[in-house]
Amino acid sequence: MVGLLDILYFGPISGTCLDRANALRRLGHNVKHIDLRTMLPTTSWVDRVTWHLGGNLLAFLLIPNLAKALKGQHYDLCWVDGGEWVTPKVMKLLRGHAQKIVSYSIDDPLGPRDGARFKAYRQSLPEYQLNAVVRNENVAEAYALGAVDVIRVYRSADEVSHAPRKLSDIDQKAWDADVLFLGTWFPERGPFLLDLISQGVPLTIQGSGWHKAPEWPQLKAYWRGGSIAGDDYAKAIQCAKVNLGMVSKENRDLHTTRSLEIPALGGLLCAERTIEHAQMYEEGKEALFWNDAQECAEICKLALADEPSRQAIAKAGQQRLNRNGHFNQKQMQLIIAVIDFSESHSQQSNSDFEKSESLKAL
Repeated sequence: MVGLLDILYFGPISGTCLDRANALRRLGHNVKHIDLRTMLPTTSWVDRVTWHLGGNLLAFLLIPNLAKALKGQHYDLCWVDGGEWVTPKVMKLLRGHAQKIVSYSIDDPLGPRDGARFKAYRQSLPEYQLNAVVRNENVAEAYALGAVDVIRVYRSADEVSHAPRKLSDIDQKAWDADVLFLGTWFPERGPFLLDLISQGVPLTIQGSGWHKAPEWPQLKAYWRGGSIAGDDYAKAIQCAKVNLGMVSKENRDLHTTRSLEIPALGGLLCAERTIEHAQMYEEGKEALFWNDAQECAEICKLALADEPSRQAIAKAGQQRLNRNGHFNQKQMQLIIAVIDFSESHSQQSNSDFEKSESLKAL
């Protein structure tokens, strides 16, 4: 096995990215977490350039600040979470400070939705020792762009952030919902949720961007507020009788982080019927699935009318997630186990680092 590592971790110091960095810390690794965005100008045009023209155009601003921050430092592993500003020139700088460099992304950096945002990631694919992706399509796409090694993994819940909270009466009153959709607005989601409302589903919407929806005048009354995190996020899921799980078509999702986080928190997952959801949970016993708004509305109404069944399915879904092991610490361990550290950890035998073909199918 690989010993404890000094890890340089790039990504936002918030959300699921911070959860993954903390999971590495809980595993005993020494982690320095840097948000590369803080090394670029604070003005909003940086984000507009990244999304519309490509983060690769900003490397000349990033490199001097990053070189200064890393001077005299050396790491066993550099973990790039996202990589929208990590160009081949940035990779060249990183190779002077880390033995191995891996990428991990829960986005779809090789798909069409995010436009130019991930140009740097695509340019740098051949420079990474390993690329971890969460879509089957990304495996072949990454190899086609010159990637050396690619593994496909599921997303994961966090052992700490998504552990159930003890709820007070005040929490129950603040976060109570019959059917909750917790997520960002995407164009296909407005019509779907409006359809549910028209069929009498007692819906609550929580998330950002909904004011952009063409359906906003009709949806506004059902919107409880913007994005939430931490305890509020956990309590909202725990206090909802039914939690909707919607995938992003443009992002080519067959499951999302909600697919793991909702059951981890003990919530009832009511999600789009996809191949991957069916692999994760047994339909009708561990989660509820639907194909369209009409079926979703019918399932939600049945679930709301049968509390014992609703609670039993939620509990079984949580137990299934625990058996599946789709949690951050296990996933971080699996990814690190695939990396060949034989050059930098010569005291370990080569057999410790043999790549398991089974991991590639995770």
